[in-house]
Amino acid sequence: MDNYEKISMVVNGKNYSLEVDIRESLLEVLRNRLHFTGVKQGCSVGECGACTVLVEGLPVNSCIYLAVWANGKRITTIEGISKAGELSRVQQAFVDEGAVQCGFCTPGLVLTATALTQTGRKYTDEEIKREISGHLCRCTGYNKIFNAVKRVLNE
Repeated sequence: MDNYEKISMVVNGKNYSLEVDIRESLLEVLRNRLHFTGVKQGCSVGECGACTVLVEGLPVNSCIYLAVWANGKRITTIEGISKAGELSRVQQAFVDEGAVQCGFCTPGLVLTATALTQTGRKYTDEEIKREISGHLCRCTGYNKIFNAVKRVLNE
């Protein structure tokens, strides 16, 4: 039985074709094979949000998303958010609000907030809290994170 499949995907605007074990998670492929180390491995069961990436613009826990499911898709990691060395609006809001502590959960939160900004809609405080509730942070107590996300959504 062959456990490998050839896939192609676009990561941060660059085309990649590789053979993956059908059991490999997108997290494993992004971190270990393509060296996108901004994708963090936390709980490995889809609970903490540290591994969040955007798949076709939507936040996904890459630890429970099989790499074969990414075939033909556009993937964005934290490495693909800034342009020409300039922080994105979301990244700058996190800096301005002091929402970055150890940085482990930050990439996933920034990607989720980035996806929210791309919807073009306004969010209530409760909706923002619900949208970021899939991320665990042990450093900031969430107030600064909430303020950063709210700030960028209200610009």
